[in-house]
Amino acid sequence: MSGTLQVTQKQHQQLEKQQQQQQKQHYESSYYLSTKSSVSKQSLTTYKTSSQRVKTSVKTKKGREEVKLSPLPKRAKRTYLAMDKDKEIIGYVIPVFRADHDVVRRLMEAQEEEVTEEGINYVAMRNLFVREARESVDVKVEKKSRTTHIRESAERLELGRTMDEWAEFRKKMNPDSLTHPPEFISKPRGQTVWEGKSVKLYCTVAGWPKPRVAWYKNNVLIDVKAHPEKYSVESNYNVHSLEIKNCDFFDTAQYHISALNVKGEASFMATVVVKRFQEGEEAGPLDPKPHAFSPEYGVTFETTIIDKFEVAFGREGETLSLGCRVIIYPTVKKYQPEVVWYRNYVPLKPSKWVHTHWSGERATLTLVHLNKEDEGLYTLRVNTKSGFETHSAYVYVRDADVEVEGAPVAPLDVHCHDANKDYVVVTWKQPAVEGSSPILGYYIDKCEVGTHHWAQCNESPVKFARFPVTGLVEGRSYIFRVRALNKEGVSHPSRVSEPVIAMDPSDRARLRAGPSAPWTGMIRFTEEDSTVGEIPGEPTDVVVTEATKSYVVLAWKPPIQRGHEGVMYYIEKCISGTDTWHRVNTGMPVKSPRYALFDLAEGKSYSFRVRCCNSAGVGESSVSTGEITVGDKLDLPSAPGNPVVTRNTATSVVVSWGASKDVKHLVGYYIECSVVGTDVWMPCNNKPVKQTRFVCHGLITGLNYVFKVKAVNAAGYSQSSPNSEPLVVKAAVSVPAKPTGVTLLEAVKDYMVLGWSEPANNGGADIRGYFVDYRTVKGNVVGKWRELNLKALTTTTYKAENLKENVFYEFQVRAVNMAGVSNASVPSAPLECKEWTITVPGGPVGLHVLEVRDTSVVVLWEPPVFDGRTPVNGYYLDVKEASAGEEGWKAVHEKVNKSKYMKVTGLKAGTAYVFQVRAQNLAGVGKPSAILGPILAQTRPGTKDIYVDVDDDGVMSMVFECSEMKADSEFVWSKNYQEITDTSRLTIVKERGKSRAIFNNLSLEDLGTFSCMVTNTDGISSSYTLTEEGIKRLLDISHDHKFPVIPFKNEMALELLEKGRVRFWTQVEKCTSACQVDYVFNDVIITQGKKYTMNFDKSTGIIEMFMDSLEVTDEGTFTFNLVDGKAKGTTSLVLIGDEFRELQKKSEFARAEWVRKQGPHFVEYLDFAVTPACDVLLKCKIGNVRPETEITWSKDSIEIGEDDEDAKKIERKDIALTFNIGKICKKDAGIYEVFLKDDRGHDKSTFNMTDAGYQAVMNELFRVIANSSSEIKVRSTEHGIILYSTVTHYNEDLRVGWLQKDNKIAASERVKSGVTEDQLWLKINEPTEKDKGKYSMDIFDGKGSVKRVFELTGQAWEEAFQEFQRLKAAAIAERNRARVVGGLPDVVAIQEGKSLNLTGNVWGEPVPEVSWTKNEKPLVSDERYKLKFEQGKFASITIATVTTTDSGKYALLVKNKYGTEAGEFTVSVYNPEEEEAKEEKKD
Repeated sequence: MSGTLQVTQKQHQQLEKQQQQQQKQHYESSYYLSTKSSVSKQSLTTYKTSSQRVKTSVKTKKGREEVKLSPLPKRAKRTYLAMDKDKEIIGYVIPVFRADHDVVRRLMEAQEEEVTEEGINYVAMRNLFVREARESVDVKVEKKSRTTHIRESAERLELGRTMDEWAEFRKKMNPDSLTHPPEFISKPRGQTVWEGKSVKLYCTVAGWPKPRVAWYKNNVLIDVKAHPEKYSVESNYNVHSLEIKNCDFFDTAQYHISALNVKGEASFMATVVVKRFQEGEEAGPLDPKPHAFSPEYGVTFETTIIDKFEVAFGREGETLSLGCRVIIYPTVKKYQPEVVWYRNYVPLKPSKWVHTHWSGERATLTLVHLNKEDEGLYTLRVNTKSGFETHSAYVYVRDADVEVEGAPVAPLDVHCHDANKDYVVVTWKQPAVEGSSPILGYYIDKCEVGTHHWAQCNESPVKFARFPVTGLVEGRSYIFRVRALNKEGVSHPSRVSEPVIAMDPSDRARLRAGPSAPWTGMIRFTEEDSTVGEIPGEPTDVVVTEATKSYVVLAWKPPIQRGHEGVMYYIEKCISGTDTWHRVNTGMPVKSPRYALFDLAEGKSYSFRVRCCNSAGVGESSVSTGEITVGDKLDLPSAPGNPVVTRNTATSVVVSWGASKDVKHLVGYYIECSVVGTDVWMPCNNKPVKQTRFVCHGLITGLNYVFKVKAVNAAGYSQSSPNSEPLVVKAAVSVPAKPTGVTLLEAVKDYMVLGWSEPANNGGADIRGYFVDYRTVKGNVVGKWRELNLKALTTTTYKAENLKENVFYEFQVRAVNMAGVSNASVPSAPLECKEWTITVPGGPVGLHVLEVRDTSVVVLWEPPVFDGRTPVNGYYLDVKEASAGEEGWKAVHEKVNKSKYMKVTGLKAGTAYVFQVRAQNLAGVGKPSAILGPILAQTRPGTKDIYVDVDDDGVMSMVFECSEMKADSEFVWSKNYQEITDTSRLTIVKERGKSRAIFNNLSLEDLGTFSCMVTNTDGISSSYTLTEEGIKRLLDISHDHKFPVIPFKNEMALELLEKGRVRFWTQVEKCTSACQVDYVFNDVIITQGKKYTMNFDKSTGIIEMFMDSLEVTDEGTFTFNLVDGKAKGTTSLVLIGDEFRELQKKSEFARAEWVRKQGPHFVEYLDFAVTPACDVLLKCKIGNVRPETEITWSKDSIEIGEDDEDAKKIERKDIALTFNIGKICKKDAGIYEVFLKDDRGHDKSTFNMTDAGYQAVMNELFRVIANSSSEIKVRSTEHGIILYSTVTHYNEDLRVGWLQKDNKIAASERVKSGVTEDQLWLKINEPTEKDKGKYSMDIFDGKGSVKRVFELTGQAWEEAFQEFQRLKAAAIAERNRARVVGGLPDVVAIQEGKSLNLTGNVWGEPVPEVSWTKNEKPLVSDERYKLKFEQGKFASITIATVTTTDSGKYALLVKNKYGTEAGEFTVSVYNPEEEEAKEEKKD
């Protein structure tokens, strides 16, 4: 193919040389690439030859007349542009007509034999080849010049060298070999460009069918339609290009192109580096750059970020939001900037953990369910057509509270690597806090995506922060989490990892992939057709990729000889010093070319090798790895160097340290701090940092801290560094920021008056002065900077003298504080030194704000340096929203303001504003001041206002509190915004964190606005305006404090007592022993007597008045009047109308209850209870009973007599009455009543135990039964496995359900559930592997259910199943054991000479063996003893004529494989004569 490409490119170059058009077009020439059917006019230029060819008529060999073109001129070669019927260019073709006629003919014949269907592009190209071939056959050239002949001969020789490639191409047209995967003919090259330039990446991709391509940036698909202004993609004739326009720093990335067709996928990567040209220090990736003019919109966008988020602290599990307000000026309709958030300089993508929002004015980032992975430096970048602005702050994430005191916190950054069919490697980072004891190891949990079941992957904890998880199911997706363990307990689980699919990457080579994203959104996989009968070869390159104390990971390359069937692998190991190889995975071969080996002895050496297998057999073993010693290859990092701590802010410090030496695979460093004098160490960061410098925030100002650092890698933690030197936390002092706004205030012939604004940041110390520099300007030539003042200025204005008239000068200003001199301000515009002729005043200077709130702000300024021709007599203040245009300026007031301050109200909370002030004299209004702002109208969190306090002695003061004071901060009080120096009216007292201004003698002279500002803070201030009404109110309060009123803790209240008595009472906060009380009813003083009882306890301040009952005449107002020296107090209670009548009824009812309780009565009315034994008791408590008090029980209005059966259920203990129903059933339902009666009165209590009452009792019974259930136990029988739980009692109405794996179990012949007495059981007959799993029993408890769970898996299943099999085998053995089942007597007495015939019934499966014994000696069948065994059931013995010698102990022995048994009997043979003789002797 390369030769063909060279010929085509050479012809194309010759064609371009003879054309007058100088445009260059790059096309790919390839005879086997599929191309587009048409090309746009923008992609190709149609070339026209300037030479003219003459038509001639010639006769062909076949006699037909054809129109023939004359030969081309020498320099005019034929254009090899392929045209379709519509004369559209469709590509380049190779000039076949110059080949040998025989070769061309063979190509034509091969083409005619093909009947397959190709793509339309390929068919068009093939037809063009044939058309050219036919033209070369039919046309006969009669005359050729020598030059033409030589040229054609040279071209034929050149084509001859490429004919073999042509033949290969024609072979590919065979349908079996036409398609082939994508292939990069030319690959994209990495490029380096300057910022602002464009760059274009090119590549050429071959393949059939035509591959589809997609471009990616850092593995993220590039959406050209979404960003047409940034990217442009072209694909012409298999030449693909990506153009990146107007490159900026963040276009630096890895770009790769992916090509895909049905045969496979190919990709290639190129790196683009964007450089930024800048003199001096190079800017960082997020440093703002100057705003430039945007020709697209015709404006220069200026971006300002206000309301900035600060350093934030969150806790795991919480939600945290960061936000900034963004102002873009000017406002262009329908234009929105690009808002991008970064964490540690990496762009953030929206996910379930990260939410971003842009409202058009405010950018917000929300971190949902914080984890330590979210800790880092967050940056907001706002991109516009003119540049970008950024703001950054750190976010710290503290650990969630541990469940067990002293347990470790959760690990972090769980990731999956090297995913295969069989296993995946899980890595994580150790937490910052180990707890009260060192971490012993980690547990790894896995969960299949789509489920909620977490399974622990390792039985024993692993110390290494890297673990291979095995036992995955191929094709399924998993997520993982990690938990840390120490002596105290287990941590919370970490954040879950990203899902990973269990699939071997090597399978991709054997899978066909359909079109994938972005154009179809799916991938189809189809296995290759299998090839059988080929034993795979041996694997190669077997190496140990990981080795720790816990495991070893092997990896190897698949064999070359394996066919299309695929292979699996067996792993073998050999202990050092032996020649014996043991197979590791005996149960199942692995599919992946990687394997993790566990259970190896630490310190021992092993060798490993691998064998391949498939359906044809097991192949030869690989080459051994050599001896590998089991142990950690990664050492712990060494301790970091000594930390050095420097001050930063009032709540933060900067910690720097020396990096750990000789450390491998460093994860990062953890920094810890401790307050001097304590031994409590706290983490400063919960996510390890790799740099050796860290800013620790969240410290307490004024405390003395020490710091230490420890390094961490996958092996664990290093030793901590030595402690740093102690450091007290307080703000560091730095040089101030640059002054701003250098302007000309007044100009005369030989001097100029300059003004400027203070620096926005004073560096933590007061500004001590300013230095002014100047230089001359002549055209474009500027002179050197020279100092104007050698002594620092204390004001923001300066009179530059001894200047030359009509000369232009530039000025710059530098501020100075105790830390040093700031950078110079931006130079002023060139200013001409000539006398002003204007009469109006100049612009006011020194604009600043105080008391910034949501809806208001106080603007202050100083008079202009140049008053004009007459003194300034007033000012005008203008305001506008920062985002508005120049037409948005509005006057704050209409009338002239003679003060040098003004409070602006009516602002919108959260909106930014800018301000300007104009001065006025008799000649008119002058030019505005420099613009102040933007100022965000928002109250700072924790801001407090001045409040007025009057103490107990009537002393009046104003108080202002500040919680953000620094060591050198001071309170400055002002009146009408002029600092108070006269102490005759106010006495200033500074207390801790607050200042108090005490009025010496408050009067109308103190009218005005008092304000207080805290120096060396971010403008913390407040004001309080004293009006005439306010002064009067304060004087009244002071008077009340001087002449106090007796305070009441409670106003008069009313309480009902026993017998219906009424208590009126109140309580004073304090009183003296001289305090007196007058009790008044309806303006009449009442005294103690029969109706009223009074009491005043001066120690507690409680005043009481009692009345035995309320009568109609008692309706009215009750009052207590108190007098205690000069203090007085009054409290009243009005009882009239409905309120009085309601109280009277309650009093009468209370008295009636008291009367009822004078006789026998119920203290607690009849109710029920269920005992732990599930007996139902009806119970009540009685009071005030005597021995003669009658107590009667009844059911359904029928009295229960002493002789009734239910009378035995009644019991009384002291004041408690019980009726023990026992085990309840439906017949016990009814209405139960108890009556009390004696001569003092009677009482009754009823309990309705029907319907709802009966159901309530049953629900309580169900609750007791359910909670009495034991944990599920397992028992095996000969029939199967029984799961059971015992309860105290069972009721037939109790609902019990069994579930397996959370699915309800349906009753069947094999699986049954039921109840036996107090045992709830589930019988599983003939259990199988399918019966393994989690079983649960739900018992209804009246409201919900009580669940008992049993895991019938693992050891529990193995033990139960083995016991079942043992019992089943024993039952079978017992059932089929050989035994004598009957027919034989115990004793046989027979007369001598008689015949004896005994038959025994025998049973056994298989049929037992039968034998007989006499006196434990075996008998053999002979003439005397006839032994028979018939039908396998009947064994008989026959003795024809017995004698006394036949007496003895006989036994029938039966035996089979299940056992042996003997049926014993005794035979006694007697002689009648001898017996008679014996009897006679006895007589």
